[in-house]
Amino acid sequence: MAPFFPTTAILQDAFSKQTPFARSRPTPPTALESSHVPPIRRFSAWSAVEDVKSKAGALSSEAQNEIAKASSAARAKTGQIELYSAKYYAACTFGGLMACGVTHTAVTPLDLVKCRRQVDSKMYKGNFEAWGKIGRAEGMRGIFTGWAPTFFGYSAQGAFKYGGYEFFKKFYSDLAGEDAAYRYKTALYLTASASAELIADVALCPFEAVKVRMQTTIPPFASSTFGGISTITGKEGTAGLYKGLYPLWGRQIPYTMMKFASFETIVEAIYGRMPKSKSEYGKGVQTGVSFAGGYLAGILCAIVSHPADVMVSKLNANRQPGEAFGPATSRIYKDIGFGGLWNGLVIRIFMIGTLTSLQWGIYDSFKVFMGLPTTGGAAPPPKQTANLYVDGSIVREGPLGDQGDGPYSAGRGGAGNIESPHVKPTNVGNQKGDTDVIPETALREPGAGYENYHTGRGGAANVHKDNHEESAEHKEGLVDKIKHKIGGK
Repeated sequence: MAPFFPTTAILQDAFSKQTPFARSRPTPPTALESSHVPPIRRFSAWSAVEDVKSKAGALSSEAQNEIAKASSAARAKTGQIELYSAKYYAACTFGGLMACGVTHTAVTPLDLVKCRRQVDSKMYKGNFEAWGKIGRAEGMRGIFTGWAPTFFGYSAQGAFKYGGYEFFKKFYSDLAGEDAAYRYKTALYLTASASAELIADVALCPFEAVKVRMQTTIPPFASSTFGGISTITGKEGTAGLYKGLYPLWGRQIPYTMMKFASFETIVEAIYGRMPKSKSEYGKGVQTGVSFAGGYLAGILCAIVSHPADVMVSKLNANRQPGEAFGPATSRIYKDIGFGGLWNGLVIRIFMIGTLTSLQWGIYDSFKVFMGLPTTGGAAPPPKQTANLYVDGSIVREGPLGDQGDGPYSAGRGGAGNIESPHVKPTNVGNQKGDTDVIPETALREPGAGYENYHTGRGGAANVHKDNHEESAEHKEGLVDKIKHKIGGK
């Protein structure tokens, strides 16, 4: 039955041609037409964005493939690198060289302004004003004043710092033992990083002296790195290159201790809060964690080492020839006061945070490139106990019957491991009597004072391996052993 009122379709069809505001329903394109209409003609803005995304994705995939090829080629040349081998330490040394040399050179403009404001806090009101003045006076080259000694010095320092840290971490860990090394891991990180930095700063110091003088004298006292070294040694001798070594140690050792210990702790905490273990994540996630942990560690580093950094700049710029370290430090402190030690802190936090995150990112990326694991986030060693009781299959073997040497057994312990007076001896002639057979898996771990005890099953025999020849009261304690060692008894 036809409806009494007209439908919407009928009304639209009747009045659409007469109403200027009405639009006729578009005819849908055929399958052939729609398949040949390019997306850019229909949604041009959306299509442009998608085009850029697809090209970026293609470039990224291509870059990843090239990196994977280069990594495979490098591994083929070097061979399989075993952890803690000479090749491993060489790879870590080169990774540290790349990480520190490139990143410190990249932030030379920040370092230039920081050093000049540390020497004269009234020279510039801000970083952008400083870069503007320097750029107008000296051009882009002036903004990068000191880049060459920065590159040489921090490349050498990074090589010794990262390579040395890996070496000393393993060295001290072996000295302490696996369990103690994990229990006191923070102390291990601090000690290893301090040892590495002590050596690294000796390599850095001559270049740091040239860099600071180039950046804090206007115009720079030398036009090149080795020209600056010649100028300093000509006037002050070799000692002039190392007059900032003590304050450099005062700045860099606390900085590096905080850098490595906090990084290891932060990375471990990050992995501890992630749903999977470190080994289950890909290379991208692991290097991302290294970058994040590095930035947070860098903030702490900047705060800890900043007063010494200010003093290094002051000493290299204002220390008089022949003036001792102590009097020079006291004189400078009287001039600037406690507040002066914190000049340029904000910019240094930004600089060091960026530096540290980039360094850890580059270093761990290089380790991944060489087929090595990233730094930090290691799982704890398996828990072991010196009194681990297992069914060690302890037996008493020998001829059937009582051989006159105590209880016998024809098999494993428990109530069956006792003598029977009703079984006559079967030992004939010189045949050996029964003996305990205790597998190695049933013995306690050595070093706990229980070397002669076993941990398997079975009655009274489950106490001592040597038939109680040495009683408990005769066993020496640790204090007694130390006394005998010292006394020579």
